Amino acid sequence: MKNVIAILIILCFTACYITGCASVPLTGRTQMALVSDKELVTSSLQAYDQIVSQSKVSRNSRDSAMVKKVGDKIITATKEIMQENGRYGEIEYFQWEVTLLDNDAMVNAFCMPGGKIVVFSGILPITQNESGLAVVMGHEVAHAVAKHSRERMSHMVLTNAGGVILSEIISKRSEHAQSMIMTMYGLGAQVGGMLPYSRLQEREADRMGLIFMAKAGYDPTAAISLWERMLAAEQAQIPEFLSTHPLTANRIEQIKTYIPEAMEYYRK
Repeated sequence: MKNVIAILIILCFTACYITGCASVPLTGRTQMALVSDKELVTSSLQAYDQIVSQSKVSRNSRDSAMVKKVGDKIITATKEIMQENGRYGEIEYFQWEVTLLDNDAMVNAFCMPGGKIVVFSGILPITQNESGLAVVMGHEVAHAVAKHSRERMSHMVLTNAGGVILSEIISKRSEHAQSMIMTMYGLGAQVGGMLPYSRLQEREADRMGLIFMAKAGYDPTAAISLWERMLAAEQAQIPEFLSTHPLTANRIEQIKTYIPEAMEYYRK
């Protein structure tokens, strides 16, 4: 019986790997794709409408104009790069839109699957100018183009499937033993799987984002000073292995290694 279960597990994971793989633009990294783009984009568009309807759109004409200008240039550059690499079909269904929300307490920005870009006013004091804003927006657009949300959801699907199989395997053990084993599985999947992949995605978005901003006409070396300002504004950090993001100090050093590649795309 154990051999049968083991074979089923191997077949299940192998089938998922073979039928659900894609590659990330520019980096070429193989990623899992068990969730459909259409499903993900539809839900993200609904979430975007809800976020905007429940938030306050900025009425600061100067800041709004800057955010839209930088966003439009990043979007145009992204389209060009995807076209040049023969992968424009992967984003042609994106419904691009740039919105600045008035929330000074929120030091953040994001780009949803499907191209909806949201910038919170709280991040503007740190970005300071167009170049700093281009670093942030290029990074967020890179997440969408690389389809990192789809990859995270795919890993969740696979992790849940593994949990179901493991639960069946240990079903004859005591409730206490089952609880302990499932808790260890959950922690292992999070610390050993999801979090490392999240940090990998952040580094990948940094690399791609520098290329997008460079193509848009912004000097990618601005990323160093932007992240140094981020570091200065940070509170105490948790250990990197427990975080979804790389430590900022480590991130800055990694970004320095990406800049030469991005400079090849730089056009003033």
